[in-house]
Amino acid sequence: MRRTVIAASAALLTVALAVTTVQTADPTGSPTAAAELAGASSSASAAQVVASTPGDFTGLGFDQCVAPTQAAMDAWIKSSPYRAVGIYISGDSRACRVQPNLSPTWVTTQVSRGWRLLPIALGPQASCLARFPRYDDDFKIDPKPDGSYAAARAQGVVEADKNAADAAALGIGPGSTLWYDLEAFDLANTHCRESALAFISSWVTRTKERGYVAGFYSSASSGIKMLDEARLKRPGVFALPDRIWIARWDGVANTSTSYIAEDGWRPGNRMKQFKGGHNETWGGVTINIDTNYLDLSGPGTTTPPPPAPVPTAAPETHCGGTRIDFPTYYTLKPKAASKTRTLALQCLLKEKRRYAGRLDGDYDRATRKAAGAWMKSRDFTPTRIWRRKNWVALLAGQERPVLGVGATGPVVSRLQRALSAARQRVEVTGTFDEATRSALVAYQTRVGATATGTTDAATWAKLAKGRF
Repeated sequence: MRRTVIAASAALLTVALAVTTVQTADPTGSPTAAAELAGASSSASAAQVVASTPGDFTGLGFDQCVAPTQAAMDAWIKSSPYRAVGIYISGDSRACRVQPNLSPTWVTTQVSRGWRLLPIALGPQASCLARFPRYDDDFKIDPKPDGSYAAARAQGVVEADKNAADAAALGIGPGSTLWYDLEAFDLANTHCRESALAFISSWVTRTKERGYVAGFYSSASSGIKMLDEARLKRPGVFALPDRIWIARWDGVANTSTSYIAEDGWRPGNRMKQFKGGHNETWGGVTINIDTNYLDLSGPGTTTPPPPAPVPTAAPETHCGGTRIDFPTYYTLKPKAASKTRTLALQCLLKEKRRYAGRLDGDYDRATRKAAGAWMKSRDFTPTRIWRRKNWVALLAGQERPVLGVGATGPVVSRLQRALSAARQRVEVTGTFDEATRSALVAYQTRVGATATGTTDAATWAKLAKGRF
């Protein structure tokens, strides 16, 4: 989770943005400074920050060691499927102690523009963690068992006070969730494990005393498993976090893992980092991120502010205004074809350079020939009849990004059309809302895909085959 790279492509730049960011891969050095977005939006209130850190949220998030520039955050809120961002705010074991962009203004600006925040602390680590220390003043959790690991417990209090103070200095006040990052360690090492458990128990207790919600991040097979075994086998012995953040890079956008029982921290207190460090580009900005799926409810009681308006692309049009959005997509047969749906088919095939005839709504020989050529290109048996499965596959297209609640743009519109063709009617808005998520879950259940509510690779594969 301690990555260091962020880069921005010059393709993003407009006069309004002026400059994007390129930082070095080693944040302990001197990252190249970059200009912030001019004219930041109005700031969020303290209560709104609490309610957005992270409050009630189900959907996709990302984390990156160095807090991105404002230009990068604005590009991603507009173009990416992500609406939550993990930021390293505290802890001497962070790879990114240098945070050139992170400030109270950065925090309130992100909240005002619609982001949910995941503040992360990375302080003392397990004594058996091999990749340690990172800096000369790094500390390990004291593994001495004296006094039921009293030294480790004392460290937990000190670190919680430090993390809460650092959060408050950024305007992240009590009521927000703070996440402690305990990197993977050897769970079989008794003193290492028990001292880590004592440290976290003490950290949780003190964090709550300071008025914050206690969250905990770790590998599913080490720290998370450690806590769940304590929950099940030694109930009441240790203070457990309110929320868990599971690191399990299985590529599945849910909050499950075979390493712990399903009932723990349910409902609404789990998130999962399901994909490790990789580059993604949205709005011309490339960031090296981990990808997360959040299923969190509460505890915030104040409604977060709505996102501030951001520039949007021109309304989607096709073939000079041809309608392609319908609640249902009919089967087309020679001498028995809807003219409006046939016109939509002609337009879509023309956009794919399969049809060169007139847009007249006639399901004639030229249209059928173009449709047959498309069928053959997508491994369907060419026929004179254009069926539902063909609609599903054509409307879904071939770009297959991970989409979740909050995603926007033409790719969401494609998904909504494909779902409607697959008998899961949803309005084509270009915004992945709860109605879209419900339709997607119903579709995934119907076709035998895992019902994640996000467009994973398996779901796109079903759509590409025209399954309904």
